[in-house]
Formats: sequence, C-alpha cells, structure tokens
Amino acid sequence: MGCTVAGVEIVPEGADPDKASVARIYDAMLGGVHNFAIDREALAAFTAIDPQVRSLARANRAFLGRAVRFLVDAGVRQFLDLGSGIPTQGNVHEVAQAAAPDARVVYVDNDPVAVAHSASLLADTPGAGIVNGDIRQPKEVLASPRLRELIDFDQPVAVLMITILHFITEEEGPEDLVAAYRDALPAGSWLALTHATDDDRPDTAAAVGKLYRSKATAPVTARSRGRIQGLFDGFDLVAPGLVHVPLWRPGAPEEVPANPHEYWVYAGVGRRAD
Repeated sequence: MGCTVAGVEIVPEGADPDKASVARIYDAMLGGVHNFAIDREALAAFTAIDPQVRSLARANRAFLGRAVRFLVDAGVRQFLDLGSGIPTQGNVHEVAQAAAPDARVVYVDNDPVAVAHSASLLADTPGAGIVNGDIRQPKEVLASPRLRELIDFDQPVAVLMITILHFITEEEGPEDLVAAYRDALPAGSWLALTHATDDDRPDTAAAVGKLYRSKATAPVTARSRGRIQGLFDGFDLVAPGLVHVPLWRPGAPEEVPANPHEYWVYAGVGRRAD
C-alpha cells in the first residue's frame, strides 16, 4: 500500500521510501494509508515496545479535537498548526470551521507526503492553507506569504504544537523555539501542545527514542513534566493544567482509560499572559 494523491499512487519529490518518516509513522498509527512499508515496519517495532501505541495516537488526536473546540468557544478564529502531519479525520480546519465557519487555519510541515496531501485536501477549502516549512525556522515560517494571507497577527492566534516538540533535540532548544512563536503572538493568543514524557515509563521512552534514532527521520526526546510545563513560559495554563493526554477535559467518563498514566504523553493549553 503506497501513498496516493487524488487516487494516484506517487512518491512525492523529496520523500525517501527507504527511511521511516515521523509524519508517515503517525499516519500509520491512526490507520491511514499514506505511508510506506518502511513506516509500517517502524510502527511494528514501536508496537513491540508499547502495544498500546495506536490507542495513544488516537488519544492524542482526540485531545486535538477537544482543544480546538475549546479554543473556538474561547473566541479564537485563527489557528497555526505546526508540524501538522498527514491529513486524517478530524483535521483542525474541519473541527474549527464546523463550529465557526469563519475560522482560518494554516498548517505547517516539511514532510513531502504531508505537504502533498494537505495541498490536495485544501485546494478548494476556503480559509485554510498549507505552508511547506521547517518549524525550526520560525522567522521563515512566520514570514510565509500564505501564512500572512490567512493569519492576522493583530488578532489572537492559537498555535498548535501537537506531538512535535519531542522531535526537537536539546541542541535545537525547544524552549527557545516555543518562545520565538510566542513572541510573535498578540495578547490573548494561545498555545496547545502534547509532548512525550519519560516520567512514568522511562524504559519505554528510552526504547522508543532509540528506535526513532535508528529508523526514522527525526529522533524522539522524551522530557519530564517539569520541562514540558516550562514550555508554557509566558502562557497561563487553563484547567486542568498539564495532564496525561486522556485527562484533558474528556468528553465523557468512558473516554478516560483505566490507567491514564500509561499514556506517556502530557497535554496542556495555555493563554498568553497579557
């Protein structure tokens, strides 16, 4: 099963079918079809380490939907989804525009498959666009003509960094990266993020980190709750604060697993301090 755009199987320029991609592995976790055999092999190795990885991916995706709906209810009409990955059900623009048809969304990714599929999906979608960019280059991302066409930085913006910052190494400085985007935002803007932690299952986190270093396009650096909370510097966390991903404002009691601490990803949403 290959990657398809508009029903045609292709390998987008720049994609390496012999190296697992972070975006394509996540697509495979969610049951998508826009991935290569190498990605499915990496997922199988990941599943051998943590059999509930698909459940974790679904919980992370469900958080994204809840966070976007919360932000729309809070009055946000502009979303910047950094490291957005390959489109799947419940994309940000679909969730946001279902509640607020005037919502605008810019996706940013540098994975060729993610960009190709996003461009195809959004070709006829008003108020949404894709920027082919590296989120580690915030000046270039923020200066993108497509981003500037859709996002008004005189009005509040919600920045989404969903399972992306643990792919930022210590040398690349995750705190500095978040601060660079934060400082471009007006008061009343928001940050929503999820991030892998090594607090609860350090052996699992270490094994997954080793797997990604050897097989994928980017390594994983799991971090402590304290480090992850520090990424919200300049933002005021809303209740329930920084919690394991299934515990952030679940829609119903049955959405909370019996052992939420087994889901080794923290989630939080914060409003930029005035």
